Amino acid sequence: MGESSDSVSIDIDVIPLGGKEFVVKTSKGSISVFVCGDQEKPALITYSDVALNYMSCFQGLLFCQDAASLLLHNFCIYHIDAPGHELGANVISSDDPLLSVDDLADQVVEVLDFFGLREVMCFGVTAGAYILTLFAMKYRERVLGLILVSPICKAPSWTEWLYNKVLMNLLYFYGMCGVLKECLLQRYFSKSQT
Repeated sequence: MGESSDSVSIDIDVIPLGGKEFVVKTSKGSISVFVCGDQEKPALITYSDVALNYMSCFQGLLFCQDAASLLLHNFCIYHIDAPGHELGANVISSDDPLLSVDDLADQVVEVLDFFGLREVMCFGVTAGAYILTLFAMKYRERVLGLILVSPICKAPSWTEWLYNKVLMNLLYFYGMCGVLKECLLQRYFSKSQT
């Protein structure tokens, strides 16, 4: 019998995303955009959730060979990272002004202007979905369509805030326990919202 090890090695087909990172200077500060695919194809812009960048948010989709080849065959993907969320980002200085979601939505149009894009498909996750929805409402002539994953439609209530705090504490102290699983299933997959 061979020696036991705690690590496992898995061979994965790596999808060559290629691409190049750009730093776009906007009126609200610089923003990182990773572009992959043929820039002659229609544009698909992505915007991640809070505390995520394009790699941590979309890597599951892009490392799925079928999905990546389908997306890159049909689109040039422009991954927009919120300020301070790009790969290897420095800590944002306390002297830098805080940007509102409207500011972030306005940055998107400046990114489009930088790349000379007139119309785009938008793909956003949670807070990114909210920002792209604001962008679409303000600049509807520039949006061909929206793909929104778990969009935020309104500010959370105090009860929702408290509920999320309880869930985070359960996760922190007990890990992914049965009670937490039930709460998450109820929260995200039931017809009635708490």
